[in-house]
Amino acid sequence: QVQLVESGGGLVQAGGSLRLSCAASGRTFKTYYVMGWFRQPPAKEREFVAGINPNDGTYYEDAVKGRFTISRDNAKNTVYLQMTSLKPEETAAYYCAAGTIHYVVPTPHDYDYWGQGTQVTVSS
Repeated sequence: QVQLVESGGGLVQAGGSLRLSCAASGRTFKTYYVMGWFRQPPAKEREFVAGINPNDGTYYEDAVKGRFTISRDNAKNTVYLQMTSLKPEETAAYYCAAGTIHYVVPTPHDYDYWGQGTQVTVSS
């Protein structure tokens, strides 16, 4: 079993920044897992934001390229999402996910483990 716990969400003004963290634990967690960040705005589907491979290759949804940065610290079993220039439409619950897959994919159903989510609210 793998547990993922997100933190770092909150209320920020448009144009502001936040850093989300995802701490992983559990006997079966492996540093070779692909890690992803997803978000789910109110009344909308969960969508891919960013992902990182075990070899630190990163992938981003087009709308966040250049503004968001995903990184991982394997020694701490933690993944981060640095978000800058936030927009009101990016208000959502943000979720961390881990997958026993070979490379980052944007489809939620391919990930095996999920955190409980952390709320990000961007005010205009």
